Amino acid sequence: MGGSVLRRSPLALALVAIALALGSPGSSAPERNVATSQAFAIKIVVPGQSGAITGYVAAPKDSVGFGAGFAYPQDGSVLTSGAVTSSASADPSQTSTASASAGVTSISLFGGEVTVEKVDAKVQATAGTAGSSGDFSGTAVTGVAGSAVAGNTLGNWGTLSISNGAGGSADTDTRRVWHGSVTALAITLTAEHGGLPAGSQILVGYAEANVDAAAAPPPTTTPVPTPAGGGTTTTATPKDKVPAKPPEPGVLPRKPIDKIPDVHPKLTAGGYVFPVYGPVSYSDTYGAARADVGWHHGGDIFAPLGAPVLAVATGTVFSVGWNDLGGWRLWLRDRQGNQFYYAHLSAYSLNAVNGAHVRAGAVLGFVGNTGDAQGTPYHLHFEIHPVSLLPFGYDGVVDPTPYLDAWRRVQDIRFAAAAGWLPAAQRGVIAPQPGVILLQVSDISSASGLDPGSLQRALAPVAREGDSALVGGLLPPTSAGTPSLSRG
Repeated sequence: MGGSVLRRSPLALALVAIALALGSPGSSAPERNVATSQAFAIKIVVPGQSGAITGYVAAPKDSVGFGAGFAYPQDGSVLTSGAVTSSASADPSQTSTASASAGVTSISLFGGEVTVEKVDAKVQATAGTAGSSGDFSGTAVTGVAGSAVAGNTLGNWGTLSISNGAGGSADTDTRRVWHGSVTALAITLTAEHGGLPAGSQILVGYAEANVDAAAAPPPTTTPVPTPAGGGTTTTATPKDKVPAKPPEPGVLPRKPIDKIPDVHPKLTAGGYVFPVYGPVSYSDTYGAARADVGWHHGGDIFAPLGAPVLAVATGTVFSVGWNDLGGWRLWLRDRQGNQFYYAHLSAYSLNAVNGAHVRAGAVLGFVGNTGDAQGTPYHLHFEIHPVSLLPFGYDGVVDPTPYLDAWRRVQDIRFAAAAGWLPAAQRGVIAPQPGVILLQVSDISSASGLDPGSLQRALAPVAREGDSALVGGLLPPTSAGTPSLSRG
């Protein structure tokens, strides 16, 4: 999970692949839709040397990377950083969508001559029959300081540049194309410094997205006689209407609305907790096109397999079970009536029972990739349905990213747990059969995600004469502190 250094350049290979996929000038347009994306957290470019890169990810086949920190070289004399995260996703279905993000915190260059609090690089792109679009919302560099910094000049040895991204549409009559990329922070050495030769570059926060989709075919025409005779006229045939997606049984009906909600109502004055315990990575993909449900109704929080999933608020659990899209999933209703959807779980805790009353921070289940997420990196699909928008049914969902940002805990504590359950087979439900499920008397569901001490006590191995069960244990924490309780 640490920030590993790759002594190669996958970026160049990916760019070649993108060029071949999109076609060169004068070549025929591709028959199929194309969607690609890539990102990296930090890249060191040194003339005549191999340099280094960390946090490189690319899609299709969604991927995510994160680590506790990065140093170059090993002694950190050139660069040290805090947490690094990156993610890339791409879907070349009916509507091509792609997104990428990279984030780095607490950067220090050349022993503190340049310091940066945080770098975020983000890009999203969409291409469909009607056109293409993209943006770099969320890209930012904050807290640039240091003794060498004087505007864009670094002492007498380098320059600093900050970018908000560059890209745009290249639509034609037959294809809808958008390409864009951003390097949020770039430092270029104009003279030898700190052991690096002139011409070296330090690139922090790179994200790129490319989408290419077929344009809508010309409308078909049907000849109809003119009232006066003497020739015919043509009228366009109306486009077929897209049938509405059927509702998820027993939860919220689909009541289509004119546009994707862009509101962020306050939920309650109660405390809220980030829904996944431990190290995670996520980016804002709410509203991105999806072939199965029209558009992405939530956010994907990437985490290791089995990472505990927590109740974000005190409330009631309902609709626990299997869904072909969400896999093993459940809903939580807080005391105000707001509803939260959790999907793609690998297993449940004993709290995950219809009608169960749970406190904020209680363990509900464990991260997986069941349902239509099979084959993708392990993650939790998470949705927020404010009580004020419930009349709109399933489409009355809001972008969870601002809430997740507010609920994000200050520090992470890593632990490994192996305890859970899956429902017995139900008639008409096609779901994967459970493998080994490890249970013990002190199940994790008796603990709270807000109290690492309770987790340690709940997961402590129980040794008794004659015991033959496997029991999960607790790994030493990587840092002190607990998830913080935030106001929503």
